[in-house]
Amino acid sequence: MMKTKLKDIAEVIRSKNAGPYELTFDIIFKDWEIFEKACEKKIINEKVIADLYHISVEDVINIIEFKPAKAIKATIVRPMASGRLGETDVYGAQQHAPLVDLEVDL
Repeated sequence: MMKTKLKDIAEVIRSKNAGPYELTFDIIFKDWEIFEKACEKKIINEKVIADLYHISVEDVINIIEFKPAKAIKATIVRPMASGRLGETDVYGAQQHAPLVDLEVDL
């Protein structure tokens, strides 16, 4: 098995709001071979996301493999509603950082 960081095999790693109570993460892979291996090995799964974001597995709403874009999309319950007092990232655009250095086995 080859261990690598997600940032080295993904072209894009981003986060954004999916409404005021959810965050979504998009991982768009550099090529088809890597995308297919990532899907086959389920390198992005509910437990991985829950552990990275310190949430329960039940708060991972879904993980979708979106073939037309060579992408995996994960959506979680947002820990704090967008715009709520004390919330620091209204657009959810800075929440992808834990994914960047995630080490995965391909």
